[in-house]
Amino acid sequence: MEPTLRAAHNEGVATVTIDHPAKRNAMTPAMWRRLPVLLDRLAADPAVRVLVLTGADGTFCAGADIGALRETAQDRTQEDGEAGGGSGGDSAREQQSLAVAAEEALAAFPKPTLAAVRGHCVGGGCQLAAACDLRFAAHDALFGITPAKLGIVYPASSTERLVRLVGPATAKFLLFSGELVDAGRALRTGLVDEVLPENELDTSVAAFARTLTARSALTQAAAKEFADGRTGPDRVEHWQRESADGGEAAEGVAAFLERRAPRFGWPRS
Repeated sequence: MEPTLRAAHNEGVATVTIDHPAKRNAMTPAMWRRLPVLLDRLAADPAVRVLVLTGADGTFCAGADIGALRETAQDRTQEDGEAGGGSGGDSAREQQSLAVAAEEALAAFPKPTLAAVRGHCVGGGCQLAAACDLRFAAHDALFGITPAKLGIVYPASSTERLVRLVGPATAKFLLFSGELVDAGRALRTGLVDEVLPENELDTSVAAFARTLTARSALTQAAAKEFADGRTGPDRVEHWQRESADGGEAAEGVAAFLERRAPRFGWPRS
């Protein structure tokens, strides 16, 4: 089976599955390229309220497909040799650029994003999980960021995101050592938000995702921007206008007083 990203949509929840089980769902260059395109499509779909990112066959993602990277580097070295010079080093930089672009696209997704992690969540896989809003892990999940084992400089933007998530000391531990940490330590350091028995992970994430679909999308979108530091005067004014014009607050108060579930209608059609 060819490595791919699978997308499914059910009752407001889009699930994107990293599917490359032969290599623990390692991301090939084609998969890195496809993720931003797929995210753009899902972001534009008004029926999608929440995104869940997960991996196939009991593991999340083992990072970049080093085998594919090596083959690309070898091919490019051969081409450069025939051309009279150069090296295959650009392929490593290219794959890192693709990974960062995918990570940034995921971080910028305008709706709530949840990572459902079981098995290995390593390297580029940890980049993707960190770019999600929340991370739910099975109790046997393992996390690691391994550039120090490969002699690779971890991207500055990814490092900054990791520091914001877990703090400088834990970020340095992960980056300096490249060691894997278990779900318990990941929970204590803030790398994950909840640890669950493996057989409860999918149902718990699905239940939480359904809860989010019943809440105000306006509140969620504004909160996501503000929590991510996008608090410029233009954005504050934008959300104030949306709040005043959208009727979400009036519907929320009415539903509370009438003891019924709110019927939120933002964004307006």
